[in-house]
Amino acid sequence: MAKLATIYIMGKEYKVPSTLTILQAIEASGFLFIRGCGCRGGFCGACSTVYRTKDSYKLKVALACQTKIEDGMFLAQIPFYPGNKATHNLSQIKPTTETLCALYPEIMRCISCGSCTKVCPQDIKVMDYVNAAIRGDYKKIAELSFDCIMCGLCATRCPAEIVQYNVALVARRIYGAHVMKKAQHVDKRLDQMKENQFASEIEELMKSSVDQLKERYTKRDMEK
Repeated sequence: MAKLATIYIMGKEYKVPSTLTILQAIEASGFLFIRGCGCRGGFCGACSTVYRTKDSYKLKVALACQTKIEDGMFLAQIPFYPGNKATHNLSQIKPTTETLCALYPEIMRCISCGSCTKVCPQDIKVMDYVNAAIRGDYKKIAELSFDCIMCGLCATRCPAEIVQYNVALVARRIYGAHVMKKAQHVDKRLDQMKENQFASEIEELMKSSVDQLKERYTKRDMEK
């Protein structure tokens, strides 16, 4: 039998095995997750949690699927973080230095404290891409923020109240639409599809049974 730990969910006391993650402990306490529980592997950002540990004044945040419980932990989930999101027309927007500052003027308040980078569960250099946003370096933002899972933890720690993940999202969209070179092989494949070059293969797939589809999927060529 695993040693039991006492945790508090929304202020109510529960005793659960001490080896569990926060996500597992919440479920072991009888909570049924209908929403706010996705991949369980740290890649969907749906289980953001705010908590305090025993005898500590610090308010901490983490992903519940990645973090083990501690005895005396007080916790509550924040599956959605209420961050401001600027509206824009991607077809009309220009990838200039001023664009991101106009959409999210709060980025100019960044004091480069590094709190956003320290809290990121994906180890993304959040502060660096915010600085890139101030400079209008869309390529840099797209590269640095590529693994962002939109969990919102960076925004919870920002003294300038920047919603970093939304800044990165619009920057990646602008980069993809107006800066990044179009992949020629994609155009080629689209032309092939318009010419119905794969019609017979699609028809064959449509007629296949579930077992046949599973077999084909298992034996498919894997990119190295």
